[in-house]
Amino acid sequence: MFDPKKLLDDFLGSKVPGTGTSVRDKAGQATQLAKDNPLATGAIAAVLLGTGTGRKLTGSALKLGGLAAVAGLAYTAYQNYQSGRKPDEPAAREAAVLPPPDNDSFNPATAPQGQDAFALALVRAMIAAARADGHIDAAERARIHDRLKVSGIDAEAEAFLMNELERPIDLDEVVAAAQTDAQKVELYTASRLAIEPDTRAERGYLDMLAGRLKLPDPLIDHVEATVSAAKG
Repeated sequence: MFDPKKLLDDFLGSKVPGTGTSVRDKAGQATQLAKDNPLATGAIAAVLLGTGTGRKLTGSALKLGGLAAVAGLAYTAYQNYQSGRKPDEPAAREAAVLPPPDNDSFNPATAPQGQDAFALALVRAMIAAARADGHIDAAERARIHDRLKVSGIDAEAEAFLMNELERPIDLDEVVAAAQTDAQKVELYTASRLAIEPDTRAERGYLDMLAGRLKLPDPLIDHVEATVSAAKG
């Protein structure tokens, strides 16, 4: 079985294979790295989901791993929401993204289904969000398959990713993967990280996901603000 946590790291662009460094050291170069080296494992997100900056992280969020980054962003947004802050307040916009406390429900270590299973659910949620505008057609899937063959990605991870691209988007499955209220926020956060919702289809998908997860609008506003700030 491939490592879903590593795959999530790749989706968030936190690794630069073959360089001995990471995007967290060179955050501003993330998009260009994906364009220049689209076959590298760490650029899988760009290969699969386009070369936009939807998954690029900067600042304190980038210092965390992929799974921890999602948890930290969701936790920060939730704490700001609980405190009664407004999303556009400086205290909310400038809050450092920190990992949740050890025993907090936002901490991946507390996931009732296990960290690996939840990391896989987050990857699936990101793929579903990125496919919301329907831009991955049969020809693009064939190009993705060819690129993955020479990317060095694990064969099981490649098979998983290609299968996810072939499957119809199953919003019921995405929603059902959240077993706790904290995981609902984390699933939405991961989905929002995957895209910049600048089309009606993308915005509509996120709104539908938020509704199905039963997340209140003020909390969604905080997730939007926290993710936007983390992307720099």
